[in-house]
Amino acid sequence: MLRSLYSGISGLHAHQQMMDVTGNNIANVNTVGFKASTMQFQDTLSQMLGAAGAPQNGQGGSNPAQVGLGVANAGILSNWAQGSQQTTGRSGDMMIQGDGFFVTRSGNEMLYTRAGSFSFDANGLLVTATGEPVQGWTATDGVVNASAKPDDIRMPLGSTIAPKATETITLKGNLSSDVTPDPNNPANTGFGVYDPGPPNNSVGYETTIPVKVYDAQGATHTVVAIFHRTNLDNAANPQTSSWDIDLRAEDGTSLATDDLDFSGGLPSAASLNADGKTMTIGAYTVDLSDVTSFSGISDARVFDTDGQAAGALTSLSYTVNETGQILGVYSNGMKQVLGQVAMATFKNVNGLEKTGNSSYRSTVNSGYAQVGQPGSAGMGGVVNGALEMSNVDLAQEFTNLVIAQRGFQANSRIITTSDELLQELVSMKR
Repeated sequence: MLRSLYSGISGLHAHQQMMDVTGNNIANVNTVGFKASTMQFQDTLSQMLGAAGAPQNGQGGSNPAQVGLGVANAGILSNWAQGSQQTTGRSGDMMIQGDGFFVTRSGNEMLYTRAGSFSFDANGLLVTATGEPVQGWTATDGVVNASAKPDDIRMPLGSTIAPKATETITLKGNLSSDVTPDPNNPANTGFGVYDPGPPNNSVGYETTIPVKVYDAQGATHTVVAIFHRTNLDNAANPQTSSWDIDLRAEDGTSLATDDLDFSGGLPSAASLNADGKTMTIGAYTVDLSDVTSFSGISDARVFDTDGQAAGALTSLSYTVNETGQILGVYSNGMKQVLGQVAMATFKNVNGLEKTGNSSYRSTVNSGYAQVGQPGSAGMGGVVNGALEMSNVDLAQEFTNLVIAQRGFQANSRIITTSDELLQELVSMKR
């Protein structure tokens, strides 16, 4: 029988496999996180018709004469290029920007995927679209221990955040140097009548600023900061002036008072704490570093306060940051880290074995999974509200279809031509 028959058959098999690979790529053109595959061909063993000979006795050497025995599949490699970003706006959707894989658990086996369409199930577990728990670390009181072994991530529904009393008040704005002291109280022996007007209310020589604060039980109160002008600009330094601060409770009771001096329109270091930014007034640390006393209007205002009411995690409202941390939103509006997804990388990603469901398992040639936090040790970051699209190039795949089809046709022609030769041989005896 002719060797060309078997060469043609091997070509049919190889190009059929190329069609299978190309067809699978096209079928998964819209599969999240899918990586296109390419097939490589190699020739098979060649039959030796004549061995090589060395030059000798004045004669030249001879080259080996071999006839190939067909083609074979050398391997199917995945294209690990980054897929395009598909924005979904859904909190559970995560895309890896860069290298790495999400880690999931199927029974007792760890699998790896680039498809980041996750959600929380009825038990509060973060799972894939097919129900495999996503691996990572569940936070304790907002702290993630990434040095521990990754485990299932659980949403702690019903957990609470303890209230916190207000300790720091940050003020910003200007206390007009044009304001004159109280003519009835020039020596600063007391403050004028408290007028609970709107924020930044100026009553001649006073500016009042209501401040919302929390007590240790999380209840809200309003503390009023009254800035009282105590003297005009110093004759030696026209831009030096003094004010008193009076913190008063809602009923008008004075909680604490202190003096605030300005030099060149800026808070004087002599009247501030050692940090040069704050004053300790009663139970509060008041940041006055951005309060000025220049000519113009008085527009001093509250910029920020700490403290919080008690809160509970009553819904699955959450966001994910670029390091894979899951931030839950509590009923008091506060955010706290609930957990963090783990990420894995491999020395040889082409050594991974596909298991279906857009997942892979490690093999002896992929190396062990290097697990860590997103954004560290060469691992990619996480994009929230987006998915990684398939990296299949349809133009290239349709071209491959043509190449595979023509290759298949050419190899089938080898078989038919070999058959004609055999027919001619058989016809010689009639």
